[in-house]
Amino acid sequence: MLILEYKAVVKKSQAVAINEAILTSQFVRNKVLRFWMDNRGVGKKELYQYNTQLRAEFEFVKNLNSHACQASVENVERAISRFFDNCKKNRPGKKGYPRFKKDSRSVEYKTSGWALHPTRRRITFTDKKGIGELKLLGKWNINTYPVELIKRVRIVRRADGYYVQFCIKIDATCESRTSDGEVGLDVGLEHFYSDSNGHHEENPRFLRKAEKAIKHAQRRIYAKEKGKNNRRKASWRYARKHLRVSRQREEHAKRLARCVCKANAFVAYEDLNVKGLVRNRHLAKSISDVAWTSFRCWLEYNARKFDTKVVAVAPHYTSQKCSNCGNTVKKGLSTRTHNCPHCGTVLQRDVNAAINILLKAKNTGGHPGINAWGDVSSTNVGGNTCKSKKRR
Repeated sequence: MLILEYKAVVKKSQAVAINEAILTSQFVRNKVLRFWMDNRGVGKKELYQYNTQLRAEFEFVKNLNSHACQASVENVERAISRFFDNCKKNRPGKKGYPRFKKDSRSVEYKTSGWALHPTRRRITFTDKKGIGELKLLGKWNINTYPVELIKRVRIVRRADGYYVQFCIKIDATCESRTSDGEVGLDVGLEHFYSDSNGHHEENPRFLRKAEKAIKHAQRRIYAKEKGKNNRRKASWRYARKHLRVSRQREEHAKRLARCVCKANAFVAYEDLNVKGLVRNRHLAKSISDVAWTSFRCWLEYNARKFDTKVVAVAPHYTSQKCSNCGNTVKKGLSTRTHNCPHCGTVLQRDVNAAINILLKAKNTGGHPGINAWGDVSSTNVGGNTCKSKKRR
């Protein structure tokens, strides 16, 4: 599934209509979820029947395209299925009980409710919300794909405006690699990653570099009077700075993952529990800033694209074990050099761990990366997904 994203040129009246459509989609989702909570045991059929009742009862719901309402029901259905699957598998911790949405930022249309202009540079939304025709800005050429392959159209609201996403169903195409090497990756905070060949990739620290400007923008919000336009504008400036940082992280992870998979036939990396690591209040900000999860996600995607095998291995004792003789050499986090007293091997700590990760993956097989492509679902609207997303 390919996602093409365009910036939309939106008038004030159209922005109001889009926001109304987003709120209506959120309303349908929350009402259907409440119906499921109050009537345990109801199935998929009953959820869609209740959606039909909502369209008959509320005029503003009827004005939204019927397929957009169905997409909101699909969101609830997937959330319920995921919750029950986690319960059946006895997943440790929270099982992901479905929750209400209070700040939705997107509305999703399926195969109706929209029409592309013959030039494919404009799109018209034909439901009764009054969105009308939107001009699309972007260099990607959607003319190369038949309209029949467009399975979803989303309108996403972000801090810097509105975007239109086209979800196109196409088969994956493999590209040739430049070489057939093998590499182990040890991610960290000092370096973004260190590989088994001795290369250290610099950690860009996007949030740390922008933190001063972000804090200044945040202070300017509270300097404005509540309920005034100046306060709202200050909030938008603050949100745009965070959006820029998140995009920098995503593009950086995407670029590095592509380079790694293009140059290697076998890639081993750590199977880290990032959710558990960010509970450390001293390192939470730095761990979030380095974006390990996004990097792993793009590794799995590019592995499919370049026919590269990626394997995740448990990180236990990869830093303590000597990569040459296999003996354990205990060291604290402040010790950055691995110096083995048994065989005399001297390596940078992270390089030693990367070699151990590669050896462990080749010996045990690890956990091969899965769900590298997956299916586009309504639950991923507007989010940073691992699928091929092209932006302007």
